[in-house]
Amino acid sequence: MSRNRELNQKMRDERREQIILTALRFFVLKGLAGTKIRDIAAESGMSLGLAYHYFSSKEELFTEIVRRAYERMNSAVLELERMPVSPRKKLRTAIEDMLEDLNASDDFGWYCLLVAQAAISPDIPEEAKAIIEREKSVAYDAMERIILEGQRDGSIKHYDAKDLSLFFWTAVNGLAISKAVQGSEFRMPDVSILARMFM
Repeated sequence: MSRNRELNQKMRDERREQIILTALRFFVLKGLAGTKIRDIAAESGMSLGLAYHYFSSKEELFTEIVRRAYERMNSAVLELERMPVSPRKKLRTAIEDMLEDLNASDDFGWYCLLVAQAAISPDIPEEAKAIIEREKSVAYDAMERIILEGQRDGSIKHYDAKDLSLFFWTAVNGLAISKAVQGSEFRMPDVSILARMFM
């Protein structure tokens, strides 16, 4: 690929990302019905026509954000599950990496807020509903399998594995949402507190 082509592709990718991150906040704060592509374009510093070049509708944009949220979370936990390390190390890594990502990125909490809202809203695109239905239990099931493996080797506490998985994801999502709500006032709690719940 020529240098000009690479630069053009990089610029397109950056604009697309800018639209997605701007839209993410609009959708959380105003909902799908209250969000206008015109507002997203203006906030992103681009023309309405350019925004439509990337996404043909706000419904397509909303669906892409939902897809992206699930793809990132699910691929991360499935990759973690495949790691050739002990279940205890997998769980510790999950806690540390997720909380580090949460601390480093303001977007994580906004994605969690949008997914939570979308999961209970009847007024979202059908394709987004299908993604949620298909993907919503992937990370929970993978974490349950990691926990079961750790319970078999004695490194993870012997409570119901499904319940522990639910507690894990509820804690991560709750912290992410707290950060989105509190902004600069958010303070990350000690990681070892969460680890001690499981090990």
